[in-house]
Amino acid sequence: MKNINVFNRYCLVFTILFISCKGYSQKNTVVPVQHKVTLKEAHKGDLEIDTLLLDSYGLLPENIRQFYMESRAVFLENTEANFADAKILESAKKHNLALIGGPILGNLQEEEVTVWLRKYSETPITIKVLNIKDKREHIYFKNNITPGVEQRIVLDGLTANSEYKYQIYENEIKLAEGGFKTAPTTKEKGLFKVAFGSDFHKVGLHNPNLVTQILKRNPQVMLLIGDIAVDDRENKINLHRSDYLLRDMSKPWRDLSANVPLYTAWDDHDYFNNDLSGIPDKFTSDDVEAVRAVWYQNWNNPEYKGEGIYFSTVIGPVEVIMLDTRSCRTVEARGEYGSYLGIEQQNWLKETLKNSIAPFKIISSGTMWSDAISNGKDSWGTWDTAAREEIFNLIERENIKGVLFISGDRHGTRAFNIPRPSGYIIHEFEAGTLGGVPGPKAMAKDTTNQIFGYGGTEIIAFGEFLFNTKAKEPQVTFRLIDEHGKIVEKHTLLYNQLTPRK
Repeated sequence: MKNINVFNRYCLVFTILFISCKGYSQKNTVVPVQHKVTLKEAHKGDLEIDTLLLDSYGLLPENIRQFYMESRAVFLENTEANFADAKILESAKKHNLALIGGPILGNLQEEEVTVWLRKYSETPITIKVLNIKDKREHIYFKNNITPGVEQRIVLDGLTANSEYKYQIYENEIKLAEGGFKTAPTTKEKGLFKVAFGSDFHKVGLHNPNLVTQILKRNPQVMLLIGDIAVDDRENKINLHRSDYLLRDMSKPWRDLSANVPLYTAWDDHDYFNNDLSGIPDKFTSDDVEAVRAVWYQNWNNPEYKGEGIYFSTVIGPVEVIMLDTRSCRTVEARGEYGSYLGIEQQNWLKETLKNSIAPFKIISSGTMWSDAISNGKDSWGTWDTAAREEIFNLIERENIKGVLFISGDRHGTRAFNIPRPSGYIIHEFEAGTLGGVPGPKAMAKDTTNQIFGYGGTEIIAFGEFLFNTKAKEPQVTFRLIDEHGKIVEKHTLLYNQLTPRK
């Protein structure tokens, strides 16, 4: 892999020109893989491999290639370098990249959304937001920009459950554009769509076929629950930043993040390395704080709670509860109550569930809730069964309705029923195939409570929940959609199936 085949590059250029001349577009043709990067190579993540990732579905524009390579060199040379490093800002200016990150949409509410971005200069920007239906335009200005530092701009004063298009300008030059639909009010009856998945492992971030299908499904938000953009960088914060730069240079990623508000939580590879959690051996509490800090800087989530990266937010008929199942663990107390989420997060989760008034709740876990795959390896079953049982008991005892559990980590996509002694069934959905990488077997040894299963390399796919609150009985439909738009699985749950037995 030391040299990228020049002949293949010329062939690719010819192919792109041919497709353009024939009038095809990404909307009606599959973009072929040009450079296949394995999971092992992605974990290694040296300069050559990461550049191949950017090239995996086609030639990278030369200005973006040069900016990435020059900036990557800065991060390698200086372990303290950040995005405000003078050499990185100068490279962005030289290669005409006003935005060196974003836009990333996030924190969608009834009347607002937050835009995250990173600029190389302090030049002010203007964001024009147009209501598709009534053509009313909102204009927002952002001054006092610090070059290389992430900006979060709240676009407020909008109308609930309405479609918008936006454009970002600098001195009348358009830097980016996208669209979104504001959240419905909690009392509004209708349809609400949430996409979700895990295990991009950097590989899937560059897949235009997958992103095209996500955008075609038109979800109002998407939940990403681990192993997303950073791979095994441990306490090397400069390489965390390098991986986030790799993310931000990816066109498919920019297409997704500019058009679908994203909510994110980490798992082991985003955190330190495979199966690591808490304060790993040979690392310190300062290392944990540094990794948390770089996470805070590079995602656009609602306000975090406690010391970890966990949070909850109400979006229309759904309360999204995203857990930190890595940094709050107590390694030396493994197997004891509170060792998995930590006591603070465990108590916060219980209170959040008891106080939720949303008809539906989604609770994410970076690793699986059930133990059927890999015998609960590095998950609830081998860490804290007492805390898991407490959560399940709370839902039954307090008659908390509409709860769905989602998970990742175990490369593959699966669904499980988790039966309770009362007869109530807990439903878990895993969609860990965003990167199409290998993992454990698709099906458990005992499939009694497994609804379906696909291995990590069988399909590249994402999950989708469609919440229907206008039906006579509210319901949610899960779909599994692959990178070609095929609906591989479809399962509908009525509200009474998500209601504990009295």
